[in-house]
Amino acid sequence: MRRSHLQRGSLSRTIVMLTTAVAALAAVLTGLIAWQTAADGVEQRERDHLTRQATLLSRLPVLSQPLFKGAQVVAGPNGVEIAVIFPDGSVQGPATPAVDTESKAALLAGRPVSTNGILGGQDVLLVGRPGVRGGAVVLTEPYTVVENNTRQIRRNAMVPLLVGMLGAALAGAFLARRTARPLVSAAQVAHRLADGERGVRAPVDGPREAADIGHALNALDEALAHSENRQREFLLSVSHELRTPLTAVQGYAEALADGLIEPDQLPDVGRILVDETRRLDRFLADLLDLGRLEADDFRLDTAPTDLTALVTEAAAFWSGPCAREGIDLRLEKPKRPVMADTDAFRVRQLIDGLVQNALRATPGGAPLVLAVRAGAAGGAELQVRDGGPGLTEDDVRIAFDSGALHARYRATRPGGSGLGLAIAHRLTSRLGGTISVEGHGPEGGASFTVALPSYPGDPATASG
Repeated sequence: MRRSHLQRGSLSRTIVMLTTAVAALAAVLTGLIAWQTAADGVEQRERDHLTRQATLLSRLPVLSQPLFKGAQVVAGPNGVEIAVIFPDGSVQGPATPAVDTESKAALLAGRPVSTNGILGGQDVLLVGRPGVRGGAVVLTEPYTVVENNTRQIRRNAMVPLLVGMLGAALAGAFLARRTARPLVSAAQVAHRLADGERGVRAPVDGPREAADIGHALNALDEALAHSENRQREFLLSVSHELRTPLTAVQGYAEALADGLIEPDQLPDVGRILVDETRRLDRFLADLLDLGRLEADDFRLDTAPTDLTALVTEAAAFWSGPCAREGIDLRLEKPKRPVMADTDAFRVRQLIDGLVQNALRATPGGAPLVLAVRAGAAGGAELQVRDGGPGLTEDDVRIAFDSGALHARYRATRPGGSGLGLAIAHRLTSRLGGTISVEGHGPEGGASFTVALPSYPGDPATASG
C-alpha cells in the first residue's frame, strides 16, 4: 500500500504540474501578444484620430485664408501641432519643422501621408491630407502620447492577466486531479491484482481512456480468476492421476514386504506394478512435453516435408492397435504429395497424439479417419475424425484446456493423462499452424483439423 500511495502522489502531482504549466504558458503567451498588440493598437488609434482631424481641416474651401496665413496656431489636445502647406510650396505653422521634402512633395501631388517625423528633437506621429483646392494640412502628435497610453493600457491589463493565469492554473489543477482520480484507483486495483487478490473491481468512470483502463482491468481480473481456477482444477486432476497408480504400487509393495503375496500370485502382481509404473511414466512424460512446449528455447528442425507420406506411415503404424480394438481405420489422402515446410518429427508426434485420443473415444466397429489434403489458402490440412460420442458445444470451448475434458468424463470415458489435447494445441502453435475441433464430424464423433503453413515450393501453391 505504501508503494501505491507513493505512485498515486507522483501521478497526481505530475498531471497537476503539467496542466498548470500548460495553462500558465498559454496565459503568458496571451500576455506577450497583448503586450505588443497594445502598442500597435494605441499608435493606430492616435493615427486614426489625427487622420480624421486632418481630413476635416483639408476640406476647408481655401487654406490660404488669413485664418492660416501667418497665424500663430497653438498646440491642440495631447500636444497636437498643425502646419499648412500652400499651393506654392510654402509651409506655415508650428509643425513646419517636421514636414520633410518627401512628405511635402507627396501631399502637393495629392497623396495622403501617414509617417513619423522629428519635431523639437522628439519623435512625432505625422499625418497629412491634401486640400480640396490645393495645398495640404499636416498634423503632428508627440510619440510620448502613444507610449504613455500604451503603459496605461498595459498596467490596466496586468491584473486581469494575473487573475486569468491564476484561474487557469486552479482550473487545470482541479481538472488534473479529477482526471488522475480514476487512474489512481486503477493503479491501486492493478497492485491488488498483482498481490493475488481476485474479485477486485476497477471503477469505470472518468474520461474514455480511463474508463477503458477500468474495463481492461476488470476483464483481466476475470481472466486471471478463470485461469487460476483452471490451474487449480488441473493440479487436482494431476494429484488424482498420480495418487491412483502410486496407491496401487505402494499397496502391493507393502504386501510384498510383509509376505502377504502368495508365490503363484507374483506374476500377476508384477504385471500390475509394471502397468502402474508405465502409467506413471506416460503421465510424467506428458507433463514434461507440455513444459518443454512452453519453454522459449523449444527447437524445431523445419524442412520440406511430404505430409501425404507422413500420414501414410502413421496410418500403417496405428492399423494394428485399431484392428485389436475392432476399429475401422480409414486413410484419406490425395494422389499427389502435399508439401509443408515443417518439422516432420513434431508433426508425427501431433498425429500420434490425436489418433491416440480418438482411439480411446471410439467404440468397437466405429470408424476412425486419418486424412490429409491441401488447404484452401495454399497450406496443408491434417484431420483426425472418429465415430465416438462426440463433444458438446461446451466441450468444444474447453477442449484444449489442460485436463478439462479428462476431469469432466473421468467416470464415463476411458482417458489418458488429460494433457494430450493441450499438448496438441501448443505443439500446433509452435509449428506455426492452428488446430480446431468440431463436436460432431461426418462419422458422428469429434473432428480435429490441423492447418499448417504452405510450402513455397509446393506446385499447387506456386500455380495458385
